Amino acid sequence: MRVHNVTAEAETFTCNAYLAEGDRTVLVDAGSMPGVVDAIADHTDDVDAVVLTHQHGDHVAELDSVLDAYDPDLFCYGDHPRRTRRLEDGDTLRIGDEEFETVYSPGHADDHLAFVSETTIFSGDVVVYSDGAFDDGSFGRTDMAGQSREREIESIREILSRLPEGVGEMYAGHGEEFHGDVREVIARALERAERREPKYPDE
Repeated sequence: MRVHNVTAEAETFTCNAYLAEGDRTVLVDAGSMPGVVDAIADHTDDVDAVVLTHQHGDHVAELDSVLDAYDPDLFCYGDHPRRTRRLEDGDTLRIGDEEFETVYSPGHADDHLAFVSETTIFSGDVVVYSDGAFDDGSFGRTDMAGQSREREIESIREILSRLPEGVGEMYAGHGEEFHGDVREVIARALERAERREPKYPDE
């Protein structure tokens, strides 16, 4: 499976939007980078589906542009007028060349999903490799309205409990990709979240 971060060259704030090529060409989140449609076109002429980890603006601001350009299916948990299929916890779907299990993972967002296969996790914002607050294992912010550190902790625990031993690829909504022992990174993120200290104490 080939995975491209199509928002890697963004000059404005956006999530990482990942284009997974393989049996089924799928975009994981659309991001908020103007020109993302052109960035996708550098790799493919067709997108079969867009799957959303959640619907915060930095993940969906360019969604309509992508849907208009490629007319893909739209899979997500939360309501959306253009949704093709509602994803629930435990649902499976094909991304690229692999079957992924959907893990409902609220805390950072009430509609948050992570996607886990035998080798790969698309973790959205629930857990990330690096984000400026922590390196080598961090977690989504939970200090804004509608967010919950307790639910975030439970979600990270749930992901760990359902993460296959062989997962070595982590594509998070922010920060760097990670290739290696993903379980160790997520366990470190969990330990940091469980301290219940402010993630950004100066804000």
